[in-house]
Amino acid sequence: MLKAVKVRLYPNSEQKRHLAQSFGCARWYWNYSLALTQKTYQETGKGLSRGAIQSLLPGLKKEFEWLSEPYSQCLQVVALNLSNAFINFFEGRGRFPRFKAKGNKQSISYPQNVKVLDGYIKFPKLKLVEAKISQPIEGIVKTVTISQVPSGKYYASILVDHEIEIPQASDQGKVVGLDVGISDICVTSDGSKYNNPRWFKKHQQNLKRKQQKLTRKQQDSHRRYKAKKLAAKVYEKVSNCRLDFLHKLSRRIVDENQVIAVENLNVKGMVKNPKLALAISNVGWGMLNTMLKYKAEWSGKIYMQVDRFFPSSKLHNKCLYHIDKLPLDVRYWDCPNCGIKHIDRDVNAAQNIRDEALRLLALGRKATAHGGIVRLGSGREKSTTEQILRK
Repeated sequence: MLKAVKVRLYPNSEQKRHLAQSFGCARWYWNYSLALTQKTYQETGKGLSRGAIQSLLPGLKKEFEWLSEPYSQCLQVVALNLSNAFINFFEGRGRFPRFKAKGNKQSISYPQNVKVLDGYIKFPKLKLVEAKISQPIEGIVKTVTISQVPSGKYYASILVDHEIEIPQASDQGKVVGLDVGISDICVTSDGSKYNNPRWFKKHQQNLKRKQQKLTRKQQDSHRRYKAKKLAAKVYEKVSNCRLDFLHKLSRRIVDENQVIAVENLNVKGMVKNPKLALAISNVGWGMLNTMLKYKAEWSGKIYMQVDRFFPSSKLHNKCLYHIDKLPLDVRYWDCPNCGIKHIDRDVNAAQNIRDEALRLLALGRKATAHGGIVRLGSGREKSTTEQILRK
C-alpha cells in the first residue's frame, strides 16, 4: 500500500541556490519538450514518446552545460511526467499540459537514492537537508518530491510503500449518507450538520490589503517581490485551514461509519454559475470526496457515489413522493402526499442518498427502497406505497 507523507524542509543558503538551479533546469526542460512535442505533432501528426524526450537529454547537456547541475534522475522524471500528462489528457483524466512559469509552484522529484534520517533527509548532490518529520516513515521510500510554494517555503512529499495489502472491504456496519452544501459543508443522514467555516471570508480583508499593497509596488522590484510573498502567505493560510478541517471531518466520518454514500456532483459544471462559483470553489467538495474515498479504502470500508440525477432533495424519504419543483432558497417543505410538514431538505436528501446506496449495494438498480421503486432518470415513477394510498 502506497502512502505519501508531506514534511517541511529547511535548506541552507547553498542548498537553496542548488534547488533554484534544479527547479529552473526542470522547468526549462519541461517547456522545451512540450514545445517540441507540439511542433512535431503539427508537422507529422504524431507526438513524442517518453523515450524520445529522454533521448534529447545527452545532446542538450552538451549544448547547455548548466543542465548538468541538477541530479540526472530529476530530469528523467520530467520526461515521465510530461508523457503521463499527455496520456491523462487523451484519456480524459486531465487537461492539456501547460507551460510552467517561474512565479508558480516549483518542484523536482528524486526517484531513488534518497534516505530519510532522524530530523534530516539525504538527497543526491544536496546532501543532508533539515526536515521537520512529524510521524515515523516506515516502509520503502519510492519517490521524494521537493516543492517550493509561492510563499517561499520548501516541502518534501515522501511516497512510501508500506508493503501492507489494503484490507478487504466489508459492508457490515453503520451506513451513512452525505449531502454536501455551502452553508453546511456536510449533512449526514443521522441529522448531523457540519458548518462551513468559510476560511476565505475570514481572511478576505487581510488579503485585500496585501493585494492593494502589491499593486502599488513597482514592477520587478525587490519590494514587489516581498509584497507578493506576503499575499501568497495569506492564500497558503486559507488553503492550510481548509485542508486541516477537511482532513479532520473526513477522518471522523470514516471512523464512525462502515459504508459512506455521497452524491456524484458535477462540480466543474456547477462552478460555471457566476453567483455560486466562488462559494463552491472555496468549500472544497471535491477534496472532501477524495479524502473520504482513499481513507475508506485504507480502512477496509466502502465508499459509494450515487448518480447525480437521482432526485435526492425532491423525493420524500418516508412515502417516496416526488415533488416537481424545489428552489434552492426553500430549505423546508411540506409533503402533499403524507402530510408531514417542515421537512429538512438537506437531511431528507442525505437519507435518500443512504437508501439509494443500500439499494445499489444489495441488489442493483432493480431493487426497491422502502417498498417502492426509485427512478433515477427525469420524471416521476409512482411508488408502491403511493399506489396503495391512492386506492
